[in-house]
Amino acid sequence: MIVCGDDGLAHRLAAELRGVYGEQVTLVVPPSGRRVRQPVVGRARAASAALLDRVSAAVNRAGTGGAEPVANEQVVEAGEVTEAVLTEVGADRAAALALVYDDDETNIRAALTARRLNPSVRLVLRLYNRRLGQHIEELLDQTAAVASGTGPGPGLDASTTVLSDADTAAPALAATALVGTSKVVQTEGLVLRAVERQPPRPGEVADPGLCTLALLSTTSNDPAGADGSEGSGEHGPQLLPDEMAVASATGRGTVVLEQVAYSGPSLPAGRGGVPPFASLFSRRLRWSLAGLVGCVLALAVALMFVTGAHPLYATYVTLLDLFGINDPAFHESTGEQVLQLLSGLVGLLLLPVLLAAVLEALGTFRSASTLRKPPRGLGGHVVLLGLGKIGTRVLTRLRELHIPVVCVESDPEARGMATARRLRVPVVLGDVTQEGVLEAAKIHRAHALLALTSADTTNLEASLYARSVRPDLRVVLRLYDDDFATAVYRTLRAAHPFALTRSRSVSHLAAPAFAGAMMGRQILGAIPVERRVLLFAEVDVAGHPQLEGRTVGEAFRAGAWRVLALNTAPAGGRRGDVESAEEDSAPASGLVWDLPSTYVLGPEDRVVLAATRRGLAELLGRRRRERAGA
Repeated sequence: MIVCGDDGLAHRLAAELRGVYGEQVTLVVPPSGRRVRQPVVGRARAASAALLDRVSAAVNRAGTGGAEPVANEQVVEAGEVTEAVLTEVGADRAAALALVYDDDETNIRAALTARRLNPSVRLVLRLYNRRLGQHIEELLDQTAAVASGTGPGPGLDASTTVLSDADTAAPALAATALVGTSKVVQTEGLVLRAVERQPPRPGEVADPGLCTLALLSTTSNDPAGADGSEGSGEHGPQLLPDEMAVASATGRGTVVLEQVAYSGPSLPAGRGGVPPFASLFSRRLRWSLAGLVGCVLALAVALMFVTGAHPLYATYVTLLDLFGINDPAFHESTGEQVLQLLSGLVGLLLLPVLLAAVLEALGTFRSASTLRKPPRGLGGHVVLLGLGKIGTRVLTRLRELHIPVVCVESDPEARGMATARRLRVPVVLGDVTQEGVLEAAKIHRAHALLALTSADTTNLEASLYARSVRPDLRVVLRLYDDDFATAVYRTLRAAHPFALTRSRSVSHLAAPAFAGAMMGRQILGAIPVERRVLLFAEVDVAGHPQLEGRTVGEAFRAGAWRVLALNTAPAGGRRGDVESAEEDSAPASGLVWDLPSTYVLGPEDRVVLAATRRGLAELLGRRRRERAGA
């Protein structure tokens, strides 16, 4: 396995492959002078995890008669991923190659070179541009099919998977800011929704939902010192518990699966630069126009009753009187003369209203390409700090949910500024650490604060200041360093016990999905359970003895994996298959989620399952080793 990257995601992905899947990893990073400081998981914690895995492997060898030891990680420094570098690290004979640089162009260039060197290598690319990623997948997969001479089909093991750490983490961040407990995985029309539930009160029975995915920690202060993490011990969260564990877990919160379904495509993020009709005019002007229209209709109806004329003719005469282009009613009845005078008066009132409407519309179109300011009286919104890759994706997701947002960004040329203009989201330009910036974003009336800048200290400073302004504010921090995140989380929770605080690491959420893709499996998404991660994957039953020929009840392994649904969608629509664009766009036929425990999984079935990191490693690693031996 080869991992090429220049930030914390590369180090965490390498640690995931080595520590969880037991794979030999070659890590390609920039030279020391240009390297971004890796998070703790890539240094001390990765070393301790590797030591623990080696001890576990030794114990397993003693009991099973021997197995291959976990290999050490090889680190290669290279300023650019050239053909010579890929040849040096063995890309021509590697099973999988992950390109997780922060620059899309660098990843694409390296992927094209790697595919030429080794048409059968499994490629995993990190791309922010989703539309370009779809085309790159098709291009590289078609290249592999032509080079192998087999053509498109399930027999081709090589595949290209394009993932985005921003897309993986955005749903969890947006959901945490929205309600604090909802966890949603949505990919290619598949919707999986889970929710955290507090322990039931005495005499109450908790709703189990479709199934219980996890049990939360037993105590508010984790005795292991790493709240809800992998090392929390028996007091920490339990992923995929069995019925006996759920029944005996009194006083513990749960994560329950509420929905498994297919939905249509995501709602469009906006309509470009054309604002909606309601935003063209102010509310007062809209009421004025409505009042004048009502007056015109009333005058037309009155003229119709006075003269007995046809309704269309009465309306036409009223409009002529309104605009002052009708002849004076000298020889008409008194009623018609009065109505003509009233129509002229309404016409005088209409002129300034029309002028105001034109000026407001011109001002609205002129300001459509400029940044909006937070309106007066705004409240109950989400304050989003940072419009980088992650912030932009979270902003789009929040607007799809129709959640009011105010953004704060210090760089006028940030990646997400164009998205904010297109979605007409208010933006406050300024350094969030400076006095008055958060006040301009109406933080004192906000519902939640999302601190998603790339600097841990900036996120922490903004969160502490926001809590000083409003102690009960819901706060979500993006932090890279796990030890730092744990210390911040515990301190904020102790200082503000009645406020919701969450710390999220983007690379911590994204690394398991990238690792699963390198093992040849489509990872649908990941949800955080305290400081652990639960994965959702799509698996072909064929070739997996743990699933094939077993019932759904027999296939379930507590703490490892659980079959959630039977996917009846056409196989050609899956990501990673080499199919035509027409087949890729074919609608999915749906899911069968209410499978009885006696249903026997056949080799032709394809299932959606929830799995822990180590459970998925066991399920996928065995099959990969069998293929490698064959």
